[in-house]
Amino acid sequence: MKKKLTFLGIETSCDETAAAVIRENQAGTADILANVVSSQTKEHEKFGGVVPELAARAHVENIDFIIHKAIKKSKVSLNEIDGVAATAGPGLIVCLGVGLSIGKTIAGILKKPFIAVNHLEGHALSPGLENKLNFPYLLLLISGGHSQYLIVHDVDNYKQLGTTIDDALGEAFDKTAKMLNLSYPGGKVIELYAKKGNKKIFKLPQPIINRAGCNLSFAGLKTAVLRETKKVKMNSNFKYNLAASFQDTIIQILSKKTKIAMEKFTYETGKQNSNFVVAGGVAANAAIKKELILVSKKMKFIPLFPKLEFCGDNAAMIAWAGIKRFKKNLINDLEFKAKSRWPLDLNAPFMKGPGLKI
Repeated sequence: MKKKLTFLGIETSCDETAAAVIRENQAGTADILANVVSSQTKEHEKFGGVVPELAARAHVENIDFIIHKAIKKSKVSLNEIDGVAATAGPGLIVCLGVGLSIGKTIAGILKKPFIAVNHLEGHALSPGLENKLNFPYLLLLISGGHSQYLIVHDVDNYKQLGTTIDDALGEAFDKTAKMLNLSYPGGKVIELYAKKGNKKIFKLPQPIINRAGCNLSFAGLKTAVLRETKKVKMNSNFKYNLAASFQDTIIQILSKKTKIAMEKFTYETGKQNSNFVVAGGVAANAAIKKELILVSKKMKFIPLFPKLEFCGDNAAMIAWAGIKRFKKNLINDLEFKAKSRWPLDLNAPFMKGPGLKI
């Protein structure tokens, strides 16, 4: 029987310090031996967003402990690890350097293969931790720093169909929460408030909704929310209703643009009944998930969402991407440098959205 690979994954691209040990199983998915995440939400909450220098300092303070904890929990010794994968971009350079450096150091000392992982590819392949994925599939990446539609032809082979031309969706959630004087991060609290509100109270714009293609835009929506907050003194009902209207507007935008992306995918690949993968932090939103499942069924796609623990930043997806890249002999040397911008489709035109995590 062919030996199944066991990898250590390390993630420090933004404000989560994470380490994981995973092993490929006979089904072609992953056994999660350990997946440890230390969040810095409390440290950054008072600033309403991530402060890079504070995040980097916290990574330095926590990374050794987190890796040790993951190794201990996995009951796998470092010598039994077949390779080390660490996020090398996109992300905050001062943060990326912490995990990347220790990953290269561990690989160098143990004389194990080192894989520099694109954080976005980690998200893109994350449903494969628990599901057998067939290429090609359609991917919607929606998180704090990226919002884009891609055809995933294979590992390391992506074609961008559409992207945000300004703000990422997760950023729009965070900024809307801040304008409503709600807590950071904004995704969970906006979803909670939206459940208590009337989505029909506010008529908010859907930027570039009638423009051809499946590019996205959220800056105008964010500005419209700001204008509404300036009109009246905010109370709880106002916040509930504006949160509900904001979230519903997002759902309408994603519903229409996803249908366009699905049509483009089918036209370009000729494939029917393909997977539609939704990944990234915003994929945890239950209302968005419900609508995209309905769209998938209507368009004859098979929807796949990672478990909640794999939607946000985590090291299990990095280790998994490392295994997948290793099997294609995509191994990196120990001189590999961190990248703040690293799009999955290198041939796509530059916009703020693809491959830039801020």
